[in-house]
Amino acid sequence: MSRIGKKPIAIPAGIEVTVNGTVISVKKGNNVSTVETHGRVGIEVVDGQVVLTRNGESKESSAFWGTYRALTANAINGLSVGFTKSLEINGVGYRAAVKGDVLELLLGYSHPINYEIPKGLEVTVEKNIINVKGADKQQVGQAAAIIRGFRKPEPYKGKGVKYTDEKIIRKAGKTSKK
Repeated sequence: MSRIGKKPIAIPAGIEVTVNGTVISVKKGNNVSTVETHGRVGIEVVDGQVVLTRNGESKESSAFWGTYRALTANAINGLSVGFTKSLEINGVGYRAAVKGDVLELLLGYSHPINYEIPKGLEVTVEKNIINVKGADKQQVGQAAAIIRGFRKPEPYKGKGVKYTDEKIIRKAGKTSKK
């Protein structure tokens, strides 16, 4: 039995949840987030809570139950609070700046890297910290992973782009054999 799927999802004030067939729509102001369940779970909105139920007793239905409950909770949480990922730039001469809807990164290459910020995301830079904010958890994580991928942290000096909570395992440099 899924322990995640059992939990009802509380709907915060200011957020409207509607069910249209197999689609769960979460709305706050002009922002709308949808979760397509493909009929794999039962959906009900009762007493300010979203309740998902299993279709059948198979192991697969239990997995879908927990997955769609988590996706729905993320959609509601994203519109009420939002999601944030922070990246840290380490290295001499490594810089980042937001110019309009483009993040310009100077990461030790012969050219600057221009990353076009996707719609729905907000990117800010404070000294050597890049903050990626948005309502869609998957989109925030993907954008942060792409930015990190431009110059992954290397194990000798730790230079590169890393998540702020990431620990880089350092290697010892070469030593002479005297």
